[in-house]
Amino acid sequence: MYKAATVITEALYRRVVGEQVEKMSELRNTDIIYVTDLVACSHKYHLRRKYPELTISFEPSSVLGILLHKGLEEVLMSEGYEVEKSIETYVEIGSKRYIIKGRLDAYNPNTRVVVEIKSSRSSKDLPRGHHVEQLNIYLNMLNAESGILVYITPDKIVEYSIQREKIDLKNLVKNVVDDIVHPRYSWECNYCIFKKICTYYVEEQKLQ
Repeated sequence: MYKAATVITEALYRRVVGEQVEKMSELRNTDIIYVTDLVACSHKYHLRRKYPELTISFEPSSVLGILLHKGLEEVLMSEGYEVEKSIETYVEIGSKRYIIKGRLDAYNPNTRVVVEIKSSRSSKDLPRGHHVEQLNIYLNMLNAESGILVYITPDKIVEYSIQREKIDLKNLVKNVVDDIVHPRYSWECNYCIFKKICTYYVEEQKLQ
């Protein structure tokens, strides 16, 4: 008969949940907007500022994604890439100045190529629009010409070369601050941790 053990699980829990807890004060800061906020439902940004503790998660699927990122980032480091590189810029809306923060999965300082890593349960409908938009925002913030969006799924590894397109960063920030776009995509609500307390929650209609 096998005896239960928790040694590895505890180590993972301390690392994964610990990092989330450390970020709580930053999540409450209304001066900070993450790049991921700019490509998601605007109301989610406001709910996260009010209820940051609800964002703490220790789901096997998210842990698997974190481990996948760490593994690929280590490979890219050996290829000369900088990993988990923090970048930020500033946008003024009215009389308030917002800090726009992002974190690049990998960046090659020689070629100035940005790499965004995504794990997915399915290889259907790739690349996904919000991932392309997220990478494009990074390219605009760095004034870099191109990036690579790489997906690792159970059945394939695919990557896409994304060329920089001009964006209106101030308008994207204004949409978030003024809470204009909710939801941004029809599928967002079903995966949102705030759906049980959100006024704008809409259940995605399934095809008959």
